[in-house]
Order: sequence, then structure tokens, then C-alpha cells
Amino acid sequence: MTSRVRELLSFPNPVNELAARTVAAGVAVLAALTLATGWDWLLVLLAVGFLARTAAGPRFSLLGRLATQVVAPQLGMPRFVPGPPKRFAQTIGLVLTTVAAVAAYGFGAVLLPMLLIAVLLVFALLESVLGFCAGCWMFGHLMRWGVIPADTCEACNDVSRRYATSGA
Repeated sequence: MTSRVRELLSFPNPVNELAARTVAAGVAVLAALTLATGWDWLLVLLAVGFLARTAAGPRFSLLGRLATQVVAPQLGMPRFVPGPPKRFAQTIGLVLTTVAAVAAYGFGAVLLPMLLIAVLLVFALLESVLGFCAGCWMFGHLMRWGVIPADTCEACNDVSRRYATSGA
């Protein structure tokens, strides 16, 4: 892969948590709309959004751009968190929505896609409202268990960076 392509498909690190929570709120709205209406085309829209954000952060995602450039700046000073766990969480969203879309369009399933989107809705609400990123939590456990190499996210490994105090 050329350096230009690698740069184009890079994920931001660190990530503004306010923007991530805003994206999660948008995902929650789309997931709730999907459940309320049964519009399967929203499954594809959700999956494409997750694909764009997994591949390159907010760069190619309309929801990501809205969150990072319009909404989050209005919410105050950014709060930066490590990027790799957020990318992992976006990947989980991509898997859930892709499986839901394939089940709906490829196999005519109704229940499985709605169950997967309901799970997505719960996770999106947890992040947007409470600031709890289930994918990030899982990422941390996978790092502790050695499934994800420590050098994937050095900031995740260095607890002192997360709780550093200024001054003293």
C-alpha cells in the first residue's frame, strides 16, 4: 500500500470523545428509525457509514464529518481518547450492520436484522448518553489478555497517561 493510500485510510489518534459520542447519537437515531419503520435500506446506510469510519475515521462519513466539524466544536473543549479502541468499536458496528443487511437482503430475514440493530441501539445509547464505549471496554480486555498486541495502543497501556495530573 502506498504511503498516500495509507495516509488516506488512516484513523485519527487521538479521537475527540465529544465527536465520538455525537456519532454514537446519530447511529442511535438511525438504529431507532430502522427499528420503528422496518426500512431495510437504513441497514445499508448504517453499514456504509461504519465502513467509512472504520477505514478512515470521519473523513468519508457524513455523520463523522457532521460530528467532528459542526456539532462537537459547539460542545466545548475536546476531550481526547485513544483512537485504536474507537476504531475497534466502529468495526464491531460494521460487522453488526453488515450481517443485518446481508440477512435482510440476502436471506429475507426479519428477526435477526432487527435483533442486531437493537443491540447496536443499546451500545450507541450507552456511548452517546453515558460515555461508555462497549467496544473500547472489550478492546481493553483483549489487550490485557494478549489478544491485541500492546503496541497497538500505547496510550491504552500507559495508565499514567490517562490519569496524569498537571503541576505537582
